[in-house]
Amino acid sequence: MNTLLIIAGVVAIVLLLVGGFSSAVSWLLWVGVVLLIVAAIGWLLSFVSGRRSHGV
Repeated sequence: MNTLLIIAGVVAIVLLLVGGFSSAVSWLLWVGVVLLIVAAIGWLLSFVSGRRSHGV
């Protein structure tokens, strides 16, 4: 699960950068924000549930 969250976080950051540099694909900015929020919520859920591997 942590690997999936890391991948989602990296994809979100890449989409945020691409969306910020090109106004023609500004919807990627919103996709990046949504993915970043989903990755953060997933990380928080795993953190709160008490798992020991919170890899960063």
